[in-house]
Amino acid sequence: MKQHLLITQDRILTCFLLASGVLFSLVSCSSSVRDQAPLQFSGPTMGTTYQVTIVHPSSQTSLSTIQAKTEQILARINSSMSTYQVDSELSQFNRNQTTQWVSVSPDLHRVVKEALRVGTLSDGAFDVSVGPIVDLWGFGPTPRHNTIPSEETIHSRLQIIGYDHLHVQDDPPAIRKEIPALSVDLSAIAKGYAVDQVAEYLASLDLTNYLVEIGGELRAHGRNAHGVPWNVAIEQPMSTKRTIHRLVRLDNHSVATSGDYRNFFERDGTRFSHTINPTTGKPVTHNLSSVTVIAESSMNADALATALLVLGPEEGFELAEQEQVASLFLIMDDEGFREKATTTFTQYSES
Repeated sequence: MKQHLLITQDRILTCFLLASGVLFSLVSCSSSVRDQAPLQFSGPTMGTTYQVTIVHPSSQTSLSTIQAKTEQILARINSSMSTYQVDSELSQFNRNQTTQWVSVSPDLHRVVKEALRVGTLSDGAFDVSVGPIVDLWGFGPTPRHNTIPSEETIHSRLQIIGYDHLHVQDDPPAIRKEIPALSVDLSAIAKGYAVDQVAEYLASLDLTNYLVEIGGELRAHGRNAHGVPWNVAIEQPMSTKRTIHRLVRLDNHSVATSGDYRNFFERDGTRFSHTINPTTGKPVTHNLSSVTVIAESSMNADALATALLVLGPEEGFELAEQEQVASLFLIMDDEGFREKATTTFTQYSES
């Protein structure tokens, strides 16, 4: 579950956009830059919303043209990776019972390849085939329920998942599954990829100062309207209210946060998180509330945040340090929230 990231410049003000786990607070410019206010456009995409902010645009391309092209990019990716569109490339692959190679678009090839890389890196903690078990626990797109599945049912579902049963081929681009019933859900990585694709388009126009956000995944480049790197507030992982925990400064980087503090249910005093361990087929039981990852690629930050959350406060932190992933872990204990930051994270911290 991607959680709240608050974009700020100097003063919190006016326009709030709440969209699938991201809270934007866009800040008005001071009088010295008011005549060069950022250009912004937004809209629905991929079951959530997107927003693009461009500061001091140098491109001769009109804003309407930039928005139209941005939405073409998003529509292309959605038609490839949506699990809600029955005719999407991914939906067709999931329905296909063949275990033969299936030709796919460069977009789908690239995302599946990265998903398998992170899956291998995390020893299966990041698994894009885990959807059937997420559904089993009532956290998927099917109607919500708080029923605890039986061990037999969990075992049965485990037989039709596994990232290691999904394969990718480079030339020509193709993917293959070993288990006919295996299905793929890229919701924990596709939005990050879409952010990267929009950012690359803006860069191709020689734009240097912009922020791209889709459903909580963010990528910032250059400077904000005040001439300094973009600031992002990481939210304290509380289910009852929204409070800023720490500010980070982005300079040509992406940020993603995964947390389990709003999507869970309780039965007989036991809390069941929506974060599923693909190995056990059960919700994680550790006390890691959220993980924030900063990386050059939004796709990479998106997937790694999920993987580290599944792994937990010890194993996840060890992997993040080993791979030099800039990460902030917020851990719940008896005295409240405790944070652990990797060595590479400290360079981005504002406080």
